[in-house]
Amino acid sequence: MSARRALITAEWIVVEHEGGFAQLRDGAVLVEDGRIAVVGPAADPVFDVAVDERFPLGRSVLLPGFIDLDALADLDHLQLDAWGDAAHEQRLGWSGEYARAGRREVLSAEDRSIMRRAALVQLALHGITSFAPIAAEVHSAWAETHDDLLDLARTASELGLRAFLGPSYRSGVHVTEADGRPGIHWEDELGRRGLAEAVRFLDTVEQLGDPLVTGILAPCRIETLREDLLRETGRIAAERGVRVRVHAFQDHAERELIARASGATPLGLIERAGLLGERLILAHGVYLDVHPEVAGEDRGDLAALAAAGASIVHCPLTNARYAFLLERLSQYLEAGVNIALGTDSFPPDLVRGIDAGVQLAKAQHGDLSRGLLAEYVTAATLGGARALGRPDLGRISPGASADLVAFGLDEFRAGPIDDPLRALVLAGSGRDVRFSMVAGRPVVVDGTIPGVDLGALAAESQRIFERLRGAYAERDVRPEAGPLFPGVFPEASAAAGAARLVG
Repeated sequence: MSARRALITAEWIVVEHEGGFAQLRDGAVLVEDGRIAVVGPAADPVFDVAVDERFPLGRSVLLPGFIDLDALADLDHLQLDAWGDAAHEQRLGWSGEYARAGRREVLSAEDRSIMRRAALVQLALHGITSFAPIAAEVHSAWAETHDDLLDLARTASELGLRAFLGPSYRSGVHVTEADGRPGIHWEDELGRRGLAEAVRFLDTVEQLGDPLVTGILAPCRIETLREDLLRETGRIAAERGVRVRVHAFQDHAERELIARASGATPLGLIERAGLLGERLILAHGVYLDVHPEVAGEDRGDLAALAAAGASIVHCPLTNARYAFLLERLSQYLEAGVNIALGTDSFPPDLVRGIDAGVQLAKAQHGDLSRGLLAEYVTAATLGGARALGRPDLGRISPGASADLVAFGLDEFRAGPIDDPLRALVLAGSGRDVRFSMVAGRPVVVDGTIPGVDLGALAAESQRIFERLRGAYAERDVRPEAGPLFPGVFPEASAAAGAARLVG
């Protein structure tokens, strides 16, 4: 049987070169049976072959597909909870009373499925080709289930996205008591059941045999996990050779909580649990010893992570919006820590995230020569591939999987083009995706996803979002404290009548 071939041409292609990247002008990529066969100048006679599909992308920049390791999985993340003060933020979690007595699933199984589908369509339309999702637990009765993630796996595979999945699990949940005190409500049995569900899901993934779906262990925030649950996670990960993605060093308060529960630092607890190694992926990784709110100096955390081969998922746009900043990406890279990128919220736009990261780094250093764009593009591609242990991803070179994304630079608003990546980050966003492909299968074509009714999905998304929004009041610790979600400006009263020019 002959190989199925596709030929992709673009004005600029970011190709692998000496372990990094180089930009090829007027290039072409020949894909055979889901893998890259040839990369080179489009005028090269090697591309004069019969193909099944042609994708002439014109004035676009073609990159390795973006890898998002803390990806959108719901509809309201950051939409509602990054606009108020600390007291307001506390009200958007669970009250102690709700955690102890009133928990329930806010959405039906059908609506949860629609929500996840909408989130994955958003990922694809913003240029993400591989993803590991954030946990979507705020609206759950406790955490995610095997069936939740099986549905997500099927949806991802249907859309053609590459997914690294495992149901979230936790021993406890952050709560706020009626007097405003923060705490953690513990239910250890639910943590153990959650890990059992996660292991069952690993078995299910093996049975599925879907090359686009890889099972991982995805425990929740480290301070909400009992040490015995972390130890068991480490044991299973080593036994089965799977990645572990956990939220850690995300909140300064986690250090105090872990010290109180385990008498250890977060990194010490991770090491003690047998998790510190190349399979470990840490979402955020902000509050290490180099952070000014911790020690303000390098006392060895970065070196320990680098030596172990662990990876950090940097989420620059979320860091900026929630005001918890990584203490200089350059320190992490110079120490040898592998950095991947994540979006962590809506919109799942790594182009905007890269731009935010570059500008924040320049401000932190007070130096325009720092915060290199190349570092962030590398993190979104090769960094993610290294974190996943997938050398076939994150690069455009012969033998790699044909996971590709192209951003259009043909609109007047893009302006004159000096460097295509600078032009994209300066004037563009993830919405400029024109084309993407995963394992040789087109996902986004001409800026849309064939077969997906975006209008109908938008209407369903709004309906579900309103349900999610309304549910916050059910969990609010102080419902008498005023509106949870005031607008940027107060709503004009209809009773006031129309304003008229007088005179």
